[in-house]
Amino acid sequence: MLKKIETTKAPAAIGPYSQGIIANGFLFASGQIPIVPETGEIAKGDICVQAKQAMENVGEILKEAGTDFGHVVKTTCFLADMSDFAAFNSVYEKYFTGKPARSCVAVKELPKSVLCEVEIIAAV
Repeated sequence: MLKKIETTKAPAAIGPYSQGIIANGFLFASGQIPIVPETGEIAKGDICVQAKQAMENVGEILKEAGTDFGHVVKTTCFLADMSDFAAFNSVYEKYFTGKPARSCVAVKELPKSVLCEVEIIAAV
């Protein structure tokens, strides 16, 4: 059985998808970009500001699913510019202290021209 995860404390989906789905004891969360849920606007600032907002959004989806950052088993991180890698990591490591498996790639462009996007798989 699949359970759809929805919370108003993270940005609503901007397309035909859900914030997350629980299946077989795992949360599969859609990529989170640095949208401030209360305003619907992109967090203003550099990669550290945007990464922090993306992580906060991930955290709210984890919370709604009944889990937390310590139960994340895999992340996929997308950067608009690989020169932001070290700065992004400085924020990332504060949230993902359990050091889950990870892929991190630079892409040509992200939705709404943000600097980063983070998706996760977590045990629930």
